[in-house]
Amino acid sequence: MRKILPAVLVAVALGLSACAEKELYGGLTEREANEMVAVLQNANVSASKSSKDGKVWALKTRAEQFSSAVAVLHDQGYPRDKFESLGEVFKKEGFVSSPMEQRARLMYGLSQELSQTISSIDGVVQARVHIAVPEADPLAEEQKPSSASVFIRHNPDVDLSGQVGSIKALVTNSIEGLPYDKVTVVMFPAKPVMTAVQPSPIKSFTMPAIAILAAIGGVGAYVFSRTNRGKPRRKLRTLVEPGSPAA
Repeated sequence: MRKILPAVLVAVALGLSACAEKELYGGLTEREANEMVAVLQNANVSASKSSKDGKVWALKTRAEQFSSAVAVLHDQGYPRDKFESLGEVFKKEGFVSSPMEQRARLMYGLSQELSQTISSIDGVVQARVHIAVPEADPLAEEQKPSSASVFIRHNPDVDLSGQVGSIKALVTNSIEGLPYDKVTVVMFPAKPVMTAVQPSPIKSFTMPAIAILAAIGGVGAYVFSRTNRGKPRRKLRTLVEPGSPAA
């Protein structure tokens, strides 16, 4: 019977650790996982990363903090949007593309590159760049100018109004024939989903955890009673001072 108790305790401990964490996101790079773990821990939210092959990572948090973790990551723009590079857009596929298709790919690739670059600016949660380049008309006396629109969702605690000129210059110099005054930058503060309220240490125990702890206590009491069955109980000795009436 004494050999059963350690095995039960190990099984219960494994069950407790398994139900303590819940996966948030998968298919992450190690860099993305590290950044998200840092963001959550700075917000006092439990977070850990794991990987089976060292290439693809998963992000986990405690089950009772799942909602808070999602809200914190959303407010900080995580997980980051995936952007395609020009090399990926124009990868060789063995087919000859039409000039219209090549032009559409070029605009899409430039938009992806610029969106990724602007997303790297501190305080930017999400960025999108929409490019409009009219097709050249050889019969027109004056060609229509290109234009671009930049959408930015930023951290409300960060003021990016002073960066508008730099963002417009970045887009203008990236697209041939794009005038500076034809670039529009629109910024919106990111509205928080919720305020992450962390549970107190007393309330951090979930019902499964309480049940498991109760099971441990029950198993311990059962083993103790089986081990001491049939043994005589020790009588309490009363210390009597010499010379007292009870002596």
